[in-house]
Amino acid sequence: MYQKAGKKKDKINSPQHMIRNILSVLAGYVIFVITSLALFKLSGQDPHDDPTTTFVILTVIYGAAFSFLSGLITQLISKTKNITLNYVLCFIIAGFATFSLFKSAGNHWTQLLAIFILAPISILGGLFYNKRNTK
Repeated sequence: MYQKAGKKKDKINSPQHMIRNILSVLAGYVIFVITSLALFKLSGQDPHDDPTTTFVILTVIYGAAFSFLSGLITQLISKTKNITLNYVLCFIIAGFATFSLFKSAGNHWTQLLAIFILAPISILGGLFYNKRNTK
């Protein structure tokens, strides 16, 4: 009985497990960043200029979809049953957005959107994945 518990603990703390966890968060963040950069590059909208209301609404919808996807991919790669890594992803997204908020000039609507709406949605992606794949 003690061996099984020890083996499970060893598996959880294995280097492969740790690498998978790091890569899962990194993949989630890369998805979030690349899709965000693509939106502004393809639209021609400067993220620090004043946007139109329509563009803000479209950005929220687009950003929410890809933030949700980034949280889902984080869970898919990590293969964990809890959403701790989604909280890590959320704090990384919000952390970089906060850093950008203090370092950039102009309108800060994109950073505020990332901090207060898009980062938390990545947690929902993880919750959704776990709910759909837990039996």
